[in-house]
Amino acid sequence: MNDRPFHVAGGTIAPPSGHFSPQFDRHLNEVPRNPPPETRPGGSRRRKLWEIPHKFHCPVVGVCFECAELRGMMAKVMHFPRETTDFVLHTTAVSACEERTRLSELLHKTLERRFQPALRRFAACKSSSELRTAWQQACRDAHQIPAALWATWTHPACDARLEQDVYADIHMIQHQVGAGARADLRARQALTAEKAAGQRELARQRSELETLRRQHAEENAGLQRRIAELRSALVASDARGAEAQAELDALRRRLPDLEERDALVAQCDGLLRRNAELNGRLAEQDGEIGRLREFARYAEETLESLAREDDGLADTLPCADLGGKCVLCVGGRSGNVHSYREVVEQSGGRFMHHDGGIEESLHRIDGVVAAADLVICQAGCISHNAYWRVKDLCKRTGKPCMFVRSSGVSSFGRVIGAAARKGHPPDGVA
Repeated sequence: MNDRPFHVAGGTIAPPSGHFSPQFDRHLNEVPRNPPPETRPGGSRRRKLWEIPHKFHCPVVGVCFECAELRGMMAKVMHFPRETTDFVLHTTAVSACEERTRLSELLHKTLERRFQPALRRFAACKSSSELRTAWQQACRDAHQIPAALWATWTHPACDARLEQDVYADIHMIQHQVGAGARADLRARQALTAEKAAGQRELARQRSELETLRRQHAEENAGLQRRIAELRSALVASDARGAEAQAELDALRRRLPDLEERDALVAQCDGLLRRNAELNGRLAEQDGEIGRLREFARYAEETLESLAREDDGLADTLPCADLGGKCVLCVGGRSGNVHSYREVVEQSGGRFMHHDGGIEESLHRIDGVVAAADLVICQAGCISHNAYWRVKDLCKRTGKPCMFVRSSGVSSFGRVIGAAARKGHPPDGVA
Protein backbone atom coordinates (compact mmCIF):
# COMPACT_ATOMS: atom_id res chain seq x y z
CA MET A 1 0.00 0.00 0.00
CA ASN A 2 1.12 3.52 -0.71
CA ASP A 3 2.00 5.25 2.62
CA ARG A 4 2.67 8.68 1.18
CA PRO A 5 0.21 11.36 2.35
CA PHE A 6 -2.04 13.05 -0.23
CA HIS A 7 -3.65 16.45 -0.14
CA VAL A 8 -7.29 17.42 0.33
CA ALA A 9 -8.73 20.85 -0.28
CA GLY A 10 -7.90 22.56 3.00
CA GLY A 11 -5.50 19.92 4.41
CA THR A 12 -3.52 16.69 3.93
CA ILE A 13 -4.81 13.11 4.27
CA ALA A 14 -2.70 10.01 4.81
CA PRO A 15 -3.77 6.56 3.58
CA PRO A 16 -6.60 5.12 5.76
CA SER A 17 -4.39 2.65 7.61
CA GLY A 18 -5.16 4.15 10.99
CA HIS A 19 -2.36 6.77 10.75
CA PHE A 20 -3.89 10.07 9.61
CA SER A 21 -1.76 13.19 9.63
CA PRO A 22 -2.48 16.06 12.05
CA GLN A 23 -3.27 18.34 9.11
CA PHE A 24 -6.15 16.02 8.03
CA ASP A 25 -7.46 15.91 11.62
CA ARG A 26 -7.53 19.71 11.71
CA HIS A 27 -9.34 19.79 8.35
CA LEU A 28 -12.01 17.39 9.62
CA ASN A 29 -12.42 19.32 12.86
CA GLU A 30 -13.18 22.49 10.90
CA VAL A 31 -16.57 21.04 9.80
CA PRO A 32 -19.28 20.73 12.50
CA ARG A 33 -19.87 17.12 13.42
CA ASN A 34 -23.29 15.48 12.93
CA PRO A 35 -25.55 14.31 15.73
CA PRO A 36 -25.00 10.71 16.91
CA PRO A 37 -26.07 8.09 14.36
CA GLU A 38 -29.00 7.04 16.55
CA THR A 39 -30.71 10.41 16.16
CA ARG A 40 -32.92 10.86 13.12
CA PRO A 41 -34.48 14.02 11.71
CA GLY A 42 -38.08 14.46 12.69
CA GLY A 43 -41.08 14.76 10.39
CA SER A 44 -40.97 13.52 6.79
CA ARG A 45 -37.54 14.86 5.85
CA ARG A 46 -35.17 12.35 4.29
CA ARG A 47 -31.74 11.91 5.88
CA LYS A 48 -28.50 13.14 4.36
CA LEU A 49 -25.54 10.91 3.63
CA TRP A 50 -23.71 12.01 6.78
CA GLU A 51 -26.84 11.49 8.92
CA ILE A 52 -27.14 7.72 8.40
CA PRO A 53 -25.10 5.38 10.67
CA HIS A 54 -21.42 5.30 9.75
CA LYS A 55 -21.32 1.54 9.23
CA PHE A 56 -23.74 2.03 6.31
CA HIS A 57 -21.34 4.33 4.46
CA CYS A 58 -19.13 1.48 3.28
CA PRO A 59 -22.00 -0.38 1.49
CA VAL A 60 -23.36 2.87 0.06
CA VAL A 61 -20.01 3.95 -1.41
CA GLY A 62 -19.09 0.44 -2.57
CA VAL A 63 -22.45 -0.40 -4.16
CA CYS A 64 -23.46 2.97 -5.62
CA PHE A 65 -20.14 4.13 -7.14
CA GLU A 66 -17.72 2.50 -9.55
CA CYS A 67 -14.03 2.79 -8.63
CA ALA A 68 -13.19 4.96 -11.64
CA GLU A 69 -16.17 7.22 -10.96
CA LEU A 70 -15.24 7.59 -7.29
CA ARG A 71 -11.65 8.43 -8.23
CA GLY A 72 -12.84 11.18 -10.57
CA MET A 73 -15.20 12.69 -7.98
CA MET A 74 -12.57 12.67 -5.24
CA ALA A 75 -10.10 14.37 -7.60
CA LYS A 76 -12.48 17.36 -7.68
CA VAL A 77 -12.14 18.07 -3.94
CA MET A 78 -8.71 16.63 -2.96
CA HIS A 79 -5.28 15.93 -4.31
CA PHE A 80 -3.74 12.46 -4.12
CA PRO A 81 -0.97 10.58 -5.92
CA ARG A 82 -2.00 8.95 -9.19
CA GLU A 83 -0.80 5.55 -8.02
CA THR A 84 -3.16 5.58 -5.02
CA THR A 85 -5.03 2.28 -4.89
CA ASP A 86 -8.79 1.93 -5.18
CA PHE A 87 -8.95 0.53 -1.63
CA VAL A 88 -7.30 3.63 -0.18
CA LEU A 89 -9.71 5.90 -2.05
CA HIS A 90 -12.70 3.80 -0.92
CA THR A 91 -11.76 3.87 2.76
CA THR A 92 -10.98 7.60 2.55
CA ALA A 93 -14.42 8.30 1.01
CA VAL A 94 -16.12 6.19 3.69
CA SER A 95 -14.32 8.12 6.44
CA ALA A 96 -15.28 11.46 4.85
CA CYS A 97 -18.99 10.45 4.79
CA GLU A 98 -19.14 10.31 8.58
CA GLU A 99 -19.29 14.12 8.67
CA ARG A 100 -20.50 16.84 6.38
CA THR A 101 -17.54 17.58 4.12
CA ARG A 102 -17.14 18.75 0.56
CA LEU A 103 -16.71 15.14 -0.55
CA SER A 104 -19.76 13.87 1.37
CA GLU A 105 -21.89 16.71 -0.01
CA LEU A 106 -20.71 15.90 -3.57
CA LEU A 107 -21.50 12.21 -3.10
CA HIS A 108 -24.90 13.05 -1.59
CA LYS A 109 -25.90 15.32 -4.47
CA THR A 110 -24.78 12.72 -6.99
CA LEU A 111 -26.86 10.01 -5.32
CA GLU A 112 -29.91 12.28 -5.12
CA ARG A 113 -29.68 13.20 -8.80
CA ARG A 114 -28.96 9.68 -10.03
CA PHE A 115 -31.71 7.89 -8.12
CA GLN A 116 -34.57 10.40 -8.52
CA PRO A 117 -37.01 7.83 -10.04
CA ALA A 118 -36.46 5.37 -7.18
CA LEU A 119 -36.74 8.15 -4.57
CA ARG A 120 -40.11 9.22 -5.99
CA ARG A 121 -41.29 5.61 -6.02
CA PHE A 122 -40.20 4.93 -2.43
CA ALA A 123 -41.73 8.22 -1.28
CA ALA A 124 -45.15 6.55 -1.58
CA CYS A 125 -44.24 4.26 1.35
CA LYS A 126 -45.78 5.62 4.54
CA SER A 127 -44.72 2.94 7.03
CA SER A 128 -41.79 0.72 7.80
CA SER A 129 -43.64 -2.37 6.57
CA GLU A 130 -44.40 -0.75 3.19
CA LEU A 131 -40.78 0.35 2.91
CA ARG A 132 -39.61 -3.21 3.70
CA THR A 133 -41.88 -4.60 0.99
CA ALA A 134 -40.53 -2.11 -1.55
CA TRP A 135 -36.94 -3.04 -0.61
CA GLN A 136 -37.63 -6.77 -0.95
CA GLN A 137 -39.26 -6.28 -4.37
CA ALA A 138 -36.29 -4.21 -5.57
CA CYS A 139 -33.85 -6.93 -4.48
CA ARG A 140 -35.33 -9.25 -7.11
CA ASP A 141 -33.61 -7.16 -9.80
CA ALA A 142 -29.87 -6.63 -9.28
CA HIS A 143 -29.95 -3.41 -11.30
CA GLN A 144 -32.38 -1.79 -8.83
CA ILE A 145 -30.38 -2.60 -5.65
CA PRO A 146 -28.17 0.57 -5.56
CA ALA A 147 -31.14 2.92 -5.97
CA ALA A 148 -33.29 0.91 -3.51
CA LEU A 149 -30.46 0.86 -0.94
CA TRP A 150 -30.10 4.66 -1.00
CA ALA A 151 -33.86 5.28 -1.05
CA THR A 152 -34.48 2.90 1.92
CA TRP A 153 -31.72 4.06 4.30
CA THR A 154 -32.50 7.74 3.76
CA HIS A 155 -36.30 7.27 4.02
CA PRO A 156 -37.90 8.85 7.14
CA ALA A 157 -39.89 5.65 7.80
CA CYS A 158 -36.74 3.49 8.03
CA ASP A 159 -36.43 2.32 11.64
CA ALA A 160 -33.44 0.67 13.33
CA ARG A 161 -34.67 -2.87 12.70
CA LEU A 162 -35.21 -2.25 8.99
CA GLU A 163 -31.79 -0.57 8.80
CA GLN A 164 -30.15 -3.65 10.25
CA ASP A 165 -32.13 -6.04 7.99
CA VAL A 166 -31.16 -4.04 4.89
CA TYR A 167 -27.56 -4.02 6.10
CA ALA A 168 -27.68 -7.83 6.47
CA ASP A 169 -29.27 -8.23 3.03
CA ILE A 170 -26.70 -6.06 1.29
CA HIS A 171 -23.90 -7.84 3.16
CA MET A 172 -25.06 -11.23 1.88
CA ILE A 173 -25.64 -9.83 -1.60
CA GLN A 174 -22.02 -8.64 -1.66
CA HIS A 175 -20.91 -12.13 -0.62
CA GLN A 176 -22.98 -13.59 -3.45
CA VAL A 177 -21.48 -11.09 -5.86
CA GLY A 178 -18.01 -12.15 -4.69
CA ALA A 179 -18.90 -15.80 -5.18
CA GLY A 180 -20.23 -14.94 -8.62
CA ALA A 181 -17.00 -13.10 -9.40
CA ARG A 182 -14.99 -16.16 -8.39
CA ALA A 183 -17.20 -18.32 -10.56
CA ASP A 184 -16.70 -15.87 -13.41
CA LEU A 185 -12.95 -16.04 -12.81
CA ARG A 186 -13.02 -19.82 -12.99
CA ALA A 187 -15.11 -19.62 -16.14
CA ARG A 188 -12.66 -17.09 -17.56
CA GLN A 189 -9.75 -19.39 -16.79
CA ALA A 190 -11.61 -22.25 -18.48
CA LEU A 191 -12.30 -20.04 -21.47
CA THR A 192 -8.64 -19.01 -21.56
CA ALA A 193 -7.60 -22.65 -21.63
CA GLU A 194 -10.21 -23.37 -24.27
CA LYS A 195 -8.94 -20.41 -26.27
CA ALA A 196 -5.37 -21.73 -26.07
CA ALA A 197 -6.56 -25.15 -27.24
CA GLY A 198 -8.53 -23.48 -30.02
CA GLN A 199 -5.47 -21.53 -31.08
CA ARG A 200 -3.45 -24.71 -31.20
CA GLU A 201 -6.18 -26.37 -33.25
CA LEU A 202 -6.27 -23.32 -35.51
CA ALA A 203 -2.50 -23.53 -36.06
CA ARG A 204 -2.86 -27.22 -36.89
CA GLN A 205 -5.68 -26.56 -39.34
CA ARG A 206 -3.71 -23.73 -40.91
CA SER A 207 -0.81 -26.12 -41.43
CA GLU A 208 -3.13 -28.67 -43.02
CA LEU A 209 -4.66 -25.94 -45.13
CA GLU A 210 -1.24 -24.85 -46.34
CA THR A 211 -0.45 -28.47 -47.27
CA LEU A 212 -3.73 -28.73 -49.17
CA ARG A 213 -3.00 -25.42 -50.88
CA ARG A 214 0.32 -26.71 -52.14
CA GLN A 215 -1.31 -29.93 -53.34
CA HIS A 216 -4.01 -27.98 -55.15
CA ALA A 217 -1.37 -25.77 -56.74
CA GLU A 218 0.45 -28.83 -58.03
CA GLU A 219 -2.81 -30.34 -59.31
CA ASN A 220 -3.69 -27.03 -60.98
CA ALA A 221 -0.33 -26.93 -62.71
CA GLY A 222 -0.89 -30.48 -63.99
CA LEU A 223 -4.36 -29.52 -65.24
CA GLN A 224 -2.94 -26.50 -67.03
CA ARG A 225 -0.44 -28.74 -68.82
CA ARG A 226 -3.28 -31.11 -69.75
CA ILE A 227 -5.32 -28.18 -71.11
CA ALA A 228 -2.40 -27.09 -73.23
CA GLU A 229 -2.10 -30.62 -74.66
CA LEU A 230 -5.85 -30.76 -75.40
CA ARG A 231 -5.69 -27.38 -77.13
CA SER A 232 -2.89 -28.65 -79.34
CA ALA A 233 -4.94 -31.72 -80.16
CA LEU A 234 -7.97 -29.49 -80.91
CA VAL A 235 -5.93 -27.38 -83.32
CA ALA A 236 -4.78 -30.53 -85.11
CA SER A 237 -8.38 -31.80 -85.23
CA ASP A 238 -9.57 -28.48 -86.70
CA ALA A 239 -6.89 -28.74 -89.36
CA ARG A 240 -8.05 -32.24 -90.26
CA GLY A 241 -11.69 -31.03 -90.32
CA ALA A 242 -10.74 -28.21 -92.70
CA GLU A 243 -9.07 -30.71 -95.00
CA ALA A 244 -12.18 -32.94 -94.95
CA GLN A 245 -14.42 -29.92 -95.67
CA ALA A 246 -12.21 -29.01 -98.63
CA GLU A 247 -12.54 -32.56 -99.97
CA LEU A 248 -16.35 -32.39 -99.50
CA ASP A 249 -16.53 -29.11 -101.41
CA ALA A 250 -14.53 -30.64 -104.22
CA LEU A 251 -16.96 -33.59 -104.39
CA ARG A 252 -19.93 -31.22 -104.48
CA ARG A 253 -18.40 -29.32 -107.34
CA ARG A 254 -18.10 -32.60 -109.22
CA LEU A 255 -21.83 -33.32 -108.54
CA PRO A 256 -23.57 -29.94 -109.07
CA ASP A 257 -27.11 -31.26 -108.45
CA LEU A 258 -26.23 -32.92 -105.10
CA GLU A 259 -27.61 -30.04 -102.97
CA GLU A 260 -30.84 -29.96 -105.01
CA ARG A 261 -31.26 -33.71 -104.51
CA ASP A 262 -30.73 -33.36 -100.78
CA ALA A 263 -33.36 -30.59 -100.66
CA LEU A 264 -35.85 -32.70 -102.61
CA VAL A 265 -35.30 -35.66 -100.30
CA ALA A 266 -35.89 -33.50 -97.24
CA GLN A 267 -39.02 -32.00 -98.83
CA CYS A 268 -40.32 -35.44 -99.71
CA ASP A 269 -39.84 -36.64 -96.12
CA GLY A 270 -41.78 -33.63 -94.87
CA LEU A 271 -44.64 -34.23 -97.30
CA LEU A 272 -44.86 -37.88 -96.29
CA ARG A 273 -45.12 -36.95 -92.60
CA ARG A 274 -47.78 -34.31 -93.41
CA ASN A 275 -49.74 -36.82 -95.48
CA ALA A 276 -49.72 -39.37 -92.64
CA GLU A 277 -50.91 -36.70 -90.21
CA LEU A 278 -53.76 -35.61 -92.53
CA ASN A 279 -54.84 -39.21 -93.11
CA GLY A 280 -55.10 -39.71 -89.36
CA ARG A 281 -57.18 -36.59 -88.91
CA LEU A 282 -59.38 -37.59 -91.87
CA ALA A 283 -60.05 -40.98 -90.31
CA GLU A 284 -61.05 -39.29 -87.03
CA GLN A 285 -63.40 -36.90 -88.85
CA ASP A 286 -64.98 -39.75 -90.83
CA GLY A 287 -65.71 -41.55 -87.59
CA GLU A 288 -67.19 -38.41 -86.04
CA ILE A 289 -69.37 -37.80 -89.15
CA GLY A 290 -70.67 -41.36 -88.92
CA ARG A 291 -71.57 -40.92 -85.24
CA LEU A 292 -73.32 -37.61 -86.00
CA ARG A 293 -75.30 -39.15 -88.87
CA GLU A 294 -76.42 -41.99 -86.62
CA PHE A 295 -77.43 -39.52 -83.91
CA ALA A 296 -79.34 -37.36 -86.47
CA ARG A 297 -81.21 -40.42 -87.79
CA TYR A 298 -82.15 -41.44 -84.26
CA ALA A 299 -83.31 -37.87 -83.46
CA GLU A 300 -85.45 -37.72 -86.63
CA GLU A 301 -87.09 -41.02 -85.78
CA THR A 302 -87.77 -39.82 -82.24
CA LEU A 303 -89.26 -36.52 -83.42
CA GLU A 304 -91.49 -38.34 -85.93
CA SER A 305 -92.65 -40.70 -83.18
CA LEU A 306 -93.39 -37.80 -80.82
CA ALA A 307 -95.23 -35.92 -83.59
CA ARG A 308 -97.41 -38.96 -84.29
CA GLU A 309 -98.19 -39.31 -80.59
CA ASP A 310 -99.07 -35.60 -80.32
CA ASP A 311 -101.25 -35.79 -83.45
CA GLY A 312 -103.10 -38.73 -81.98
CA LEU A 313 -103.61 -36.90 -78.69
CA ALA A 314 -104.76 -33.80 -80.55
CA ASP A 315 -107.45 -35.81 -82.33
CA THR A 316 -108.79 -37.06 -78.99
CA LEU A 317 -108.98 -33.59 -77.39
CA PRO A 318 -112.57 -32.37 -76.85
CA CYS A 319 -113.65 -29.57 -79.16
CA ALA A 320 -113.95 -26.15 -77.56
CA ASP A 321 -115.06 -22.78 -78.85
CA LEU A 322 -112.66 -19.82 -78.60
CA GLY A 323 -115.21 -17.49 -80.07
CA GLY A 324 -112.92 -16.06 -82.71
CA LYS A 325 -110.16 -15.03 -80.26
CA CYS A 326 -106.63 -14.60 -81.54
CA VAL A 327 -104.12 -16.98 -79.91
CA LEU A 328 -100.40 -16.14 -80.11
CA CYS A 329 -97.95 -19.04 -79.68
CA VAL A 330 -94.37 -17.94 -78.89
CA GLY A 331 -91.77 -20.66 -79.38
CA GLY A 332 -92.40 -24.38 -79.75
CA ARG A 333 -90.97 -26.94 -82.14
CA SER A 334 -91.10 -25.81 -85.74
CA GLY A 335 -92.48 -29.22 -86.80
CA ASN A 336 -95.49 -28.80 -84.48
CA VAL A 337 -96.57 -25.32 -85.64
CA HIS A 338 -99.03 -26.80 -88.14
CA SER A 339 -100.59 -28.95 -85.40
CA TYR A 340 -100.83 -25.90 -83.08
CA ARG A 341 -102.68 -24.04 -85.83
CA GLU A 342 -105.14 -26.92 -86.38
CA VAL A 343 -105.94 -27.10 -82.63
CA VAL A 344 -106.67 -23.37 -82.47
CA GLU A 345 -108.70 -23.22 -85.67
CA GLN A 346 -110.71 -26.34 -84.70
CA SER A 347 -111.54 -24.51 -81.46
CA GLY A 348 -112.90 -21.51 -83.37
CA GLY A 349 -109.93 -19.22 -82.89
CA ARG A 350 -107.32 -17.46 -84.99
CA PHE A 351 -103.66 -18.59 -84.73
CA MET A 352 -100.47 -16.46 -84.73
CA HIS A 353 -96.92 -17.74 -84.21
CA HIS A 354 -93.50 -16.24 -83.33
CA ASP A 355 -90.43 -18.51 -82.98
CA GLY A 356 -89.10 -16.65 -79.88
CA GLY A 357 -86.16 -14.94 -81.53
CA ILE A 358 -84.55 -18.00 -83.09
CA GLU A 359 -85.01 -16.76 -86.68
CA GLU A 360 -87.57 -13.98 -86.39
CA SER A 361 -86.70 -10.54 -84.93
CA LEU A 362 -87.55 -9.92 -81.28
CA HIS A 363 -88.92 -6.48 -82.20
CA ARG A 364 -91.86 -8.17 -83.99
CA ILE A 365 -93.04 -9.64 -80.64
CA ASP A 366 -94.45 -6.26 -79.54
CA GLY A 367 -96.88 -6.11 -82.49
CA VAL A 368 -98.09 -9.71 -82.33
CA VAL A 369 -98.60 -9.54 -78.53
CA ALA A 370 -100.69 -6.37 -78.99
CA ALA A 371 -102.85 -8.10 -81.63
CA ALA A 372 -103.40 -11.32 -79.62
CA ASP A 373 -106.16 -12.06 -77.12
CA LEU A 374 -104.27 -14.93 -75.47
CA VAL A 375 -100.49 -15.59 -75.37
CA ILE A 376 -99.08 -19.10 -74.97
CA CYS A 377 -95.30 -19.07 -74.35
CA GLN A 378 -93.33 -22.28 -74.91
CA ALA A 379 -90.78 -21.51 -72.11
CA GLY A 380 -88.44 -24.36 -73.03
CA CYS A 381 -88.07 -23.39 -76.68
CA ILE A 382 -87.32 -19.65 -76.65
CA SER A 383 -84.38 -17.47 -75.68
CA HIS A 384 -84.09 -15.75 -72.31
CA ASN A 385 -84.54 -12.33 -73.89
CA ALA A 386 -87.76 -13.43 -75.62
CA TYR A 387 -89.07 -14.99 -72.38
CA TRP A 388 -88.60 -11.82 -70.31
CA ARG A 389 -89.86 -9.61 -73.14
CA VAL A 390 -93.12 -11.58 -73.52
CA LYS A 391 -93.66 -11.64 -69.76
CA ASP A 392 -93.10 -7.89 -69.45
CA LEU A 393 -95.40 -7.03 -72.43
CA CYS A 394 -98.25 -9.21 -71.10
CA LYS A 395 -97.92 -7.66 -67.66
CA ARG A 396 -98.00 -4.11 -69.05
CA THR A 397 -100.86 -4.70 -71.53
CA GLY A 398 -102.91 -6.97 -69.28
CA LYS A 399 -102.90 -9.82 -71.80
CA PRO A 400 -103.47 -13.31 -70.38
CA CYS A 401 -100.29 -15.38 -70.75
CA MET A 402 -99.66 -19.06 -70.16
CA PHE A 403 -96.11 -20.48 -69.93
CA VAL A 404 -95.97 -24.10 -71.11
CA ARG A 405 -93.00 -26.27 -70.15
CA SER A 406 -93.65 -28.98 -72.79
CA SER A 407 -93.73 -28.21 -76.50
CA GLY A 408 -96.01 -31.12 -77.29
CA VAL A 409 -99.34 -30.72 -79.09
CA SER A 410 -101.24 -32.36 -76.22
CA SER A 411 -100.01 -29.77 -73.70
CA PHE A 412 -100.88 -27.00 -76.13
CA GLY A 413 -104.36 -28.51 -76.70
CA ARG A 414 -105.07 -28.69 -72.95
CA VAL A 415 -104.24 -24.97 -72.57
CA ILE A 416 -106.53 -24.10 -75.54
CA GLY A 417 -109.34 -26.24 -74.08
CA ALA A 418 -109.04 -24.49 -70.71
CA ALA A 419 -109.06 -21.09 -72.43
CA ALA A 420 -112.20 -21.97 -74.46
CA ARG A 421 -114.13 -23.30 -71.44
CA LYS A 422 -113.32 -20.43 -69.03
CA GLY A 423 -113.01 -17.53 -71.38
CA HIS A 424 -109.19 -17.42 -70.73
CA PRO A 425 -107.02 -19.25 -68.20
CA PRO A 426 -105.28 -17.38 -65.38
CA ASP A 427 -101.68 -16.37 -65.88
CA GLY A 428 -99.33 -19.12 -64.88
CA VAL A 429 -97.40 -22.19 -66.01
CA ALA A 430 -99.10 -25.27 -67.41
